[in-house]
Amino acid sequence: MKNYGVSALIALVVSLGVFFAVPQFTDFGKSVKIEHVSGTPAQGALYTADENGNMIPVDFTQLAEKAMDAVVHIKSTQIQQYTNSNNSYQYRELPDPFKEFFGGDDFFEQFFGPRRYYQTPQPREPQARVGTGSGVIINSEGYIVTNNHVIANADDIEVTLHDNRTFKATVVGTDPSTDLALLQIKASGLSTLPLVNSDDVKVGEWVLAVGNPFNLNSTVTAGIVSAKSRNINILREQFAVESFIQTDAAINPGNSGGALINLSGGLIGINTAIASPTGAYAGYGFAVPSNIVNKVVEDLLKYGIVQRGFLGITIRGVDATLIKEKELEVETGVYVDSVGQNSAAKEAGIKEGDVIVEIDGKKVNTTSELQEVVASHRPGDKLEVKVNRKGKEVVSQVVLRNREGETNFLDKARTTIFNNLGAQFEDLDKKTAKKLNIDGGVKVSKLFAGKLKRNTAIKEGFIITKIDGRVIKSVDDLETALKDKKGGVLIEGVYEDLPGTHYYALGL
Repeated sequence: MKNYGVSALIALVVSLGVFFAVPQFTDFGKSVKIEHVSGTPAQGALYTADENGNMIPVDFTQLAEKAMDAVVHIKSTQIQQYTNSNNSYQYRELPDPFKEFFGGDDFFEQFFGPRRYYQTPQPREPQARVGTGSGVIINSEGYIVTNNHVIANADDIEVTLHDNRTFKATVVGTDPSTDLALLQIKASGLSTLPLVNSDDVKVGEWVLAVGNPFNLNSTVTAGIVSAKSRNINILREQFAVESFIQTDAAINPGNSGGALINLSGGLIGINTAIASPTGAYAGYGFAVPSNIVNKVVEDLLKYGIVQRGFLGITIRGVDATLIKEKELEVETGVYVDSVGQNSAAKEAGIKEGDVIVEIDGKKVNTTSELQEVVASHRPGDKLEVKVNRKGKEVVSQVVLRNREGETNFLDKARTTIFNNLGAQFEDLDKKTAKKLNIDGGVKVSKLFAGKLKRNTAIKEGFIITKIDGRVIKSVDDLETALKDKKGGVLIEGVYEDLPGTHYYALGL
């Protein structure tokens, strides 16, 4: 009985304590009072170090507000014109007037076979393909950077700002090899994002991705830089340059062309691609570094095309297999597989089998790191290249050349023509010309994505001898014949190992 009395007393005390201590939850039948606290004790509790080592709170609100004003939504529209099939006419069966009188089987078909008349097909209405993406305002006068794949082949480009103003955009220039494009709208006094030195970006630092994924305008996501100098083999252009900044900030379709910024509000990259088995975010996003963006924009504004320097070598990264195969004396670097005959590397004394370990004062461990450094320079620029040659370090001074093996800048018109065709050309050597009993010609040394590969059956090695009956003896002749050319073109030429003359028709 004593134990029961103690238990009852304890229960009574607890019940009374709860009743009087927390009346807001036990006052049945009356309004329930819940206290709200303004602000959170954890606000500003997360800190990081800036470039000077000063501790600053990680607060994305002001960064996001500033970035959203400088990131735009892009809608690109391509009009698809439908053409008739190879048959110029469609067939329709004729009614049988004889059946009405004779009945039974088709009387007409017994003597003349199936009856048909011809009807001209009705043209189909053009269909519009609409794609969307993002862009970054980098100049208050309306210059916008985006991805080339966002606006490629567009007939109409519309830009919507964060404040919902809409403008038609014109294309200033494009660079498919880096998947970048420069647009302009007729507006002024716009908010912008400054480009910063992407070489200073560190793995592990906080970044924000700003864009318009799935048409969800002005979306901001946060993450860190998870890697640098990534090559994911996504660009299929002839001289593609891939040295992406990798981030785990969520990037989805529609983010293409958007901004990747650091905690200082500086643009460190243009979001370009994702690695995903589903086509949606899976943890890996990739951005073109701002140093490459800066170089492309400068060239497009000043020269109309990108003036890129080349070493003139084929390369691959050093790994354990290559070290064992080639008995290399280094563990990292870029291995030189071959050196072009008329190249900057050959002129500087770089040899096959060398391992490039440093260029322009920067150590290089991967092919993408080397590509990024070289791509940021123009033909005629001088770079110091340090190689390991059979255990010894050799330093060379290299004068970069253009992709045609010259130190001068490329002509915009010529480059545009050849890029449109999607081919690399070279003058036919005299020995081969004599063997084929022709005066000269231009050899298609390599084919890439373009009109020749898409619209003709031309093969690599084809030797162009005439364009519309005009004799072609050099690459200069080819450029002159195609410059300002519109409409159909008849290409005539020969193959070194096939008999006869071959003709290909092409529409420009």
